Amino acid sequence: MSKYTRIDLSKIRTYSVGRRRSKAQIKDFGRPLDSYSGISDFLQHLPRYLKAEDFKSLISLIIKARQKKKPIILMMGAHPIKCGLSPVLIDLMRQGFVSLLSTNGAGAIHDLEIALWGKTSEKVEKGIEDGSFGMARETGEVFNQISTFAGEKDLGLGEAIGRRILQRKAEFSRHSLLASAYRLNIPACVHVAFGTDIVHQHPSFDAASTGEATHVDFRVLAHQVSRLNNGGVVLHFGSTVILPEVFLKALSVARNIKGKIQNLTTANFDMIQHYRPNVNVVCRPTQTSGKGFSFTGHHEIMIPLLAWALKAADKKKPKRR
Repeated sequence: MSKYTRIDLSKIRTYSVGRRRSKAQIKDFGRPLDSYSGISDFLQHLPRYLKAEDFKSLISLIIKARQKKKPIILMMGAHPIKCGLSPVLIDLMRQGFVSLLSTNGAGAIHDLEIALWGKTSEKVEKGIEDGSFGMARETGEVFNQISTFAGEKDLGLGEAIGRRILQRKAEFSRHSLLASAYRLNIPACVHVAFGTDIVHQHPSFDAASTGEATHVDFRVLAHQVSRLNNGGVVLHFGSTVILPEVFLKALSVARNIKGKIQNLTTANFDMIQHYRPNVNVVCRPTQTSGKGFSFTGHHEIMIPLLAWALKAADKKKPKRR
């Protein structure tokens, strides 16, 4: 027999399972759907746990924000555009579910190429080998001409791109987020980090005008952020560093000038949860009040699902703009 003393389990005190508070109960389980079920049925049949409950809560908070005329800020990297989601997002803009659109330089470039030529995104692996990556002449020329135009007219970069797409009567302008935002009078902001975008390597690049135009957009974003108090919403899709950092600074500026900005809702949607989006979008802005959510999934699935759920949950259908 072992020389070490063992605890005597016969002295354990137990209690009835009937008195225990259980986190999982049958009444909250998910239920199977019929083949003819719609999105409302889908939401109602989800289990009442974890991200399913978070998703339904977010939908409700977005609906309330629109009813209260609070900002619904949509921040996104370039990937949703390359995934073919612009028509879905433009429809949300028309429905009044987006009051400001914010993207990075890559998002603006892809949007411009879609508007002008109906295609975007190149094979980096091939182009980086021979130095042709990012060297499409027309993209650099047009984008940088618009940056100069923005500087001359004291416009933000997003506004200038949307305006010029429409002025050029671009063949595919109806698929452009920035052109649609301009037409719908929705602020569109482009936040550029120098050296990150293909247009910066072209001889036509005007750094001064681009810098001034993107700073105008930062100030436009900060103004909308200052209106988030008590019910505003920030949705973030797929920018790992730039937009989370820009948003946190815009929030600091807004709170410095306007005072308390609290009880806001933030949500990060991404394929992988990264540090900055979760800390700078989800946690820090809502650490004393409000609610932050995080959802993991592919944009080409999650954005249509979110849009479908919002339209189904909307009891008062707005007129299309």
